[in-house]
Amino acid sequence: MAEPLKSMYNEDFLYQFGRKVRRVYNAFDINGFVADVMGGNWNSLELKARMCRITISLGKYLPMKYEEALGILFLIDEECIGFPYMFFPDFVEVNGQDEKDWELSMKALQRFTMRSSSEFAVRPFIIRNPKRMMEQMYAWSKHPDEHVRRLSSEGCRPQLPWGQALRIFKEDPSPILPVLEQLKADSSLYVRKSVANNLNDISKTHPDLVIRIAKEWYGTKEHTDWIVKHACRTLLKKGEKEVLSIFGYKDDQSIQLNNFILNSDHISIGEEMNFSFEIHAEKDTKARIEYSVNYVKAKGHRSRKIFKISETTLKKGETRFYSKMHSFKDLSTRKHYNGTHTLSIIINGTETSSLDFMLD
Repeated sequence: MAEPLKSMYNEDFLYQFGRKVRRVYNAFDINGFVADVMGGNWNSLELKARMCRITISLGKYLPMKYEEALGILFLIDEECIGFPYMFFPDFVEVNGQDEKDWELSMKALQRFTMRSSSEFAVRPFIIRNPKRMMEQMYAWSKHPDEHVRRLSSEGCRPQLPWGQALRIFKEDPSPILPVLEQLKADSSLYVRKSVANNLNDISKTHPDLVIRIAKEWYGTKEHTDWIVKHACRTLLKKGEKEVLSIFGYKDDQSIQLNNFILNSDHISIGEEMNFSFEIHAEKDTKARIEYSVNYVKAKGHRSRKIFKISETTLKKGETRFYSKMHSFKDLSTRKHYNGTHTLSIIINGTETSSLDFMLD
């Protein structure tokens, strides 16, 4: 079993980091810093809590003046690269929100994001002063470095995983749109993924807005088309007909489903369900093929989850055979419960056929 990500913050890492700081700041108490970080309930802390502990402890052992403390981090940040060093921008979030420190904090966030990512650290600045911060995000969207451009999109996602929710943008995402417009044909896949994820977040609260943007953007440039398709993944899973139509998946009448079979109507938790089916096209058409499982939940109600099988083009008279396996092993993200479940085949957003089976 793989070690949890939080384990990267261990005694060895902290001592190595402390030695980097000590090399440029002789007064740094490495032993005191490590003891402060790993004291108390350290073993029970999860990843973000450990990162926060490092940030707070670092502030105790660096100079009290924010500008001086940042100056020390600036001397070593080029050798502190990657996800473990996200406590650098976290240091800015915790210590640099005073109005007098605004310009310095923006400089630091821009600099640190090139080494790791400032996507979490910018969010309190957005909440504190959304207009000013979104002007900064727009400026970053034109930066030559792809990491900075990505920050301009990733940092303002309304529902960034692990990040502080931006309720103001859940209610009104319009301040985000100039940033996404600027990045909609970005040359960097790293940036384009962020733009798509931002739009996907928006689609969960403002689907009509994302549908309008998808219609405007799709078909203009290859990079933009990729963004639109990835951004619409939640709407596609929901079977939104307008979105399916954008990508050519608008015909569900000329595709027949035949020989839909489950290998068993009774399986046990931990086992796999095998199923197969055929589709037949009566004319040339495009097909988005998915299946759903209606899971029984702890309180007896059912919850539907959709899984993609294929997106394909069929010629008139063509028949395709599909065979799939679905696991019912318990996961950290999904626990299974006894009861009647349903597996359904979905073609171009329309549930075509369903079969029940018992899970125990």
